[in-house]
Amino acid sequence: MTTIADYAGHTATENVKQAFKKAREHESYNALLSLTEARALERAAQVDAGEITGKLAGVPFVVKDNYLAFGAPTTAASKMLQDFDAPLQATAVEKLEAAGAICIGKANLDAFAHGGSTENSAYGPTKNAVDPTKVAGGSSGGSAVVTALDIVPFALGTDTGGSIRQPASFNGVVGYKPTYGMVSRYGVLAMASSTDTMGCFATTAIDAELVMSIMAGRDDNDMTSLPDYFEPATLDKKLKIGVIQELMTDDVDSEVLGAVRAKIQAFKDAGHDVESVSLPIVKHTLAMYYIIVPAEISSNLGRFDGVRYGKRSEQATTLSELYGMTRNDGFMIENERRILIGSYVLSSGYFDAYYQQAQKARTLLIQAFDTLFEQYDVLVSPTAPKPAFGFGENTKDPILMYLSDAMTVSGSLAGLPAISIPAAVGPTSKLPVGIQLMAQRKDDALLLSFAKTVEEQSGDV
Repeated sequence: MTTIADYAGHTATENVKQAFKKAREHESYNALLSLTEARALERAAQVDAGEITGKLAGVPFVVKDNYLAFGAPTTAASKMLQDFDAPLQATAVEKLEAAGAICIGKANLDAFAHGGSTENSAYGPTKNAVDPTKVAGGSSGGSAVVTALDIVPFALGTDTGGSIRQPASFNGVVGYKPTYGMVSRYGVLAMASSTDTMGCFATTAIDAELVMSIMAGRDDNDMTSLPDYFEPATLDKKLKIGVIQELMTDDVDSEVLGAVRAKIQAFKDAGHDVESVSLPIVKHTLAMYYIIVPAEISSNLGRFDGVRYGKRSEQATTLSELYGMTRNDGFMIENERRILIGSYVLSSGYFDAYYQQAQKARTLLIQAFDTLFEQYDVLVSPTAPKPAFGFGENTKDPILMYLSDAMTVSGSLAGLPAISIPAAVGPTSKLPVGIQLMAQRKDDALLLSFAKTVEEQSGDV
């Protein structure tokens, strides 16, 4: 697959036109909701004229369609925002454009980023890049697929509980979720404000590192953003690596376990100190996540009421009908399900029993991770419990869909940096399998430097 470095030696206009050509050749995957052709070609001409320069000058990329970005409507893959033109751009997009990158389109996702397969998009599901009969993963499925199909060398996603890492695993690309607060959330539609992170897909960890270094840093528009601490590095030591035994059980698909174990053996062969570690509380993280996150969703989606912006029901005759009809028409079933769960756990009589208890358990999870990171540099697990599944396979039972996040939600709840890198292709399924690496908060440089060495040793770069 093409890397960012491969775009050197070509004009920006050539790069952008080639990206549009590939996008049209792969329309059947439904990975892109819109193309920003006029604006992209205009910016390419400015790069070629020397008016725009930077580390990514002339390199095309795609944004998940919950980032506010110019050139086409920002829909969040929902009917609620189908005609919404952004009045500003997300800070992450602005930083990439300042470095010369050119946004060529907006990727499909589960509506409002609620889902694990991109089947919850109001504009139809995205097909897996390796096997079109399988799902792309989610919620950032479109961004993963445009990267895997080599339409662009990198794409932006959001990761709230695994929405970058899981589709990266399903499509055989690198997916990076940074430390919470490393990249500004300003200008990105909020899902769950305490776990939302802005990350990327790339074909290599080297490219992911470059993209993240450009997006990182403090933003006065986002009070949760951290001062710039990220500096790309080269790994200069052997690491102590812990394999989370509770995530390596018989509940995990045998092909996934086989691929991850082979990669772990490669770590040992490279001289790293690898041990099995126990993190018992990780078994309860899905329960924590699906209490805390719906609670935040129910609050964040309250702004979509048919009054200020977005879809507005034409049939409503009262204010109550306006709210109800607009939301009924604009939200997908999964959006409504999460709003109902969130409203329930925040309601009088249930707040203490559910939401507060989940937050206390989250604190215990963070403390457990902190204890492990006193001894280990990196923690390892599968990215997802099984390879990409078939369309409709998990849609009838939401719990089955939620279980696809079983490996990733713990890192999100603790605010940890995490990366999914390709481990192998299943010998029977012929589908990609990813391995997840996690590090302590703000150890992004260490994590990415380790991922780079893994690629070098396996010959993937």
